[in-house]
Amino acid sequence: MKKSILSLSLSVAVSLLAACGGDKVARPYNDGVNIIPTPVEITSEEGSFLLKSSTRLSADRASEVVADYFAAKMSHSTGYNFDRKEAASDVIRLLVDTTLDVPSQEGYTLAVTSDVVTVTGKSAQGVFYGMQTFLQLLPAEIESSEVVDDIEWEAPAVTVRDYPRFPYRGMMLDVTRHYNDVEFIKKQIEVLAMFKINRFHWHLTDDQLWTIEINRYPELVRVGSVRHDQDGSVHSGHFTQAQVREIVAYANERFVDVIPEIELPGHALAALSAYPQYSCTGGPFKHRQVWGVEPDVFCAGNDATFEFLENILDEVIPLFTSKYVHIGGDECPKSRWEKCPKCRARMRAEGLKSTAELQSYFVRRIEKHINSLGKQIIGWDEILEGGIDPSATIMSWQGLEGGIQGARAGHDVIMSPGAWLYLDKYQGDPEVEPMSIGGYLTLEKTYGFDPMPEVLTPEEGKHIIGVQGNVWTEYMYEPGAPEYFIYPRILAVAETGWSPASRKDYSDFERRVDNAYVRLDCHDINYHVPMPEGPRSDYMAFTDTLRLAFTNTRNYPMVYTLDGTEPGVGSPRYVDTLRFVDNDTLKIATLLPSGKTSRVRTIVAAKESLSPAVTSQSRRGIVSRIAYGMYLDSVAMAKAKWSAPKVVSTFDTKWVESPHYKEPWVAVYEGLFEVPQDGVYTITTDQYLLYVDGRPVIVNSDKIATRHLHNKNTMALEKGKHSFKLVVNNRVAGGWPYTWSKATFYYMAPGSSKLVDVCNTPLSH
Repeated sequence: MKKSILSLSLSVAVSLLAACGGDKVARPYNDGVNIIPTPVEITSEEGSFLLKSSTRLSADRASEVVADYFAAKMSHSTGYNFDRKEAASDVIRLLVDTTLDVPSQEGYTLAVTSDVVTVTGKSAQGVFYGMQTFLQLLPAEIESSEVVDDIEWEAPAVTVRDYPRFPYRGMMLDVTRHYNDVEFIKKQIEVLAMFKINRFHWHLTDDQLWTIEINRYPELVRVGSVRHDQDGSVHSGHFTQAQVREIVAYANERFVDVIPEIELPGHALAALSAYPQYSCTGGPFKHRQVWGVEPDVFCAGNDATFEFLENILDEVIPLFTSKYVHIGGDECPKSRWEKCPKCRARMRAEGLKSTAELQSYFVRRIEKHINSLGKQIIGWDEILEGGIDPSATIMSWQGLEGGIQGARAGHDVIMSPGAWLYLDKYQGDPEVEPMSIGGYLTLEKTYGFDPMPEVLTPEEGKHIIGVQGNVWTEYMYEPGAPEYFIYPRILAVAETGWSPASRKDYSDFERRVDNAYVRLDCHDINYHVPMPEGPRSDYMAFTDTLRLAFTNTRNYPMVYTLDGTEPGVGSPRYVDTLRFVDNDTLKIATLLPSGKTSRVRTIVAAKESLSPAVTSQSRRGIVSRIAYGMYLDSVAMAKAKWSAPKVVSTFDTKWVESPHYKEPWVAVYEGLFEVPQDGVYTITTDQYLLYVDGRPVIVNSDKIATRHLHNKNTMALEKGKHSFKLVVNNRVAGGWPYTWSKATFYYMAPGSSKLVDVCNTPLSH
């Protein structure tokens, strides 16, 4: 798949055009009650409230700022100027009542009648959430930034009593692997607040970038925020302290707490590239150009290292109003510490028996400084290794066990296990989805996670304070790409964190998501829409008749065309298997209730004759040639100086690497592989180029990682031997070295669902 995930092929139906100000039409996605997260208690009443140009919005003193926010927000879509005076009817009243019978400062009650809407919060934050709920009773177009004509702003009469299950409901965004700017972050905060997410965890530093300005150490930005990737491109970005304050203030207005993460003692290479003296070896260093874990970390035996980090924190902490500072603490290799004289001396002086205890010493020392500044630390669950003070909050990412262990030891715990809450995983078949780190995480699986482990006692369970979805951006190459992975799964996280477990209902949640999609459209969010799945390739060869069957992960209807036009709401609906007897081009997309489609999948149906097998005699082994040097693309490769051909038994790169192990190189393997029967074969590789019978079957990207056998093609082959040429390029594309993938290619025989590694079959030349 070569399509950009941001260049969506959108078919916007009449109903969606109406959402931006067209003719009045039915909007079925607005039917019913569509609140996310679902409230603790909601009772339907008779009648409805109609928002009109005459409607007033009154507020007590404690709610005035909230009233200002929502008056402006509703004015954008309605065009109304809401008079702020009290009235007996046709009024929305906002009140703070500190004695309100809800068990949380975030709690509220909402009463909607035909005359009056009353939102009462235990605090201004409760009022804010009550108003978010009221807006979700109105048509989804209330979120529009432009006036929407010919719509009735009607909310059903209800009574709501609501409060969160957990006080911490968060999302983490990594801006170090791929940077996203101030406006992007503010947009996410605005939308997260709609769904009562109240924590934004901002991952600011890592091996790949340092993204926050530190005045005392200017090289952190000058050097640390600029990464020179191996493909010759430069990736950079940072936030000034003024921008950080701007984002924090923006978030505070929406009751979102921004938590900075300054990684230590590991994931430090961007900082060490600027200040190598705080490492164990002294460097020099450069940013990590590939994803993964870096062995060079902050030196635990050097007092100057702690002074450096404390000075950084002295600048970072005043920029944020959160009581928390995240210090990372994960994935810290100990190999440098084990060999470092200063670290060994530290262990002797402190009576530490292992490098795990040395990490605990490091974290405790930093924690003490952070505590002295009036803040508390959060760390990934590795900080439990070697022991840690009970005041530290544990973010459990490796599974449930870290959270269970932390809660039993008296730590507050935020549950964030990767199996359910790492939002960088695939949401559908890798063959139709953008490249991802791997794993398969559907909306339903995320929604089904319960943060409260059953093995905990009620007293231990009190330490489970919340839940968080994490967005790591290694494979999110384009600006704005994280949205495709975040939404709608973060809505499932929101409901899990807020709503009682007994109130969760996935079927009803899916219905409500259809309404939320239109709200997200109003904020220009590039959310995931399930793609049509089924055919293994977008080029489907056949010899007689081709039958193509499609599904998608959410069972939405699908629409298609065969005339070259883009499918939309008026196109034929896919009902059953499509049959082709001649060459054709199919365009198919998933259709949402709003009339919007997924990206369009274009599939070429190609009638082919069987490519003839090689009939001449052959010998065991395949022929390999090598060229040393960096070849970033096929144009450069055309100028390569190749070695003499050498016969090898398989795609073994060890001989290629020696004696030039650290040099870049490209190798070409040519020979014959054998297929067991006539028919159409699916062929795939994660390597750079693959030709079969002289035809380019797989051409992978120069700049984007290729993993998980992402790209597949089909070809009609006669039983017997066929020629191939496989190009293995020892270089990094999009943070993933091609040589991290197995040097081979695979085929799937007709009628089979199993890929065969040709390394396990006879190869010849």
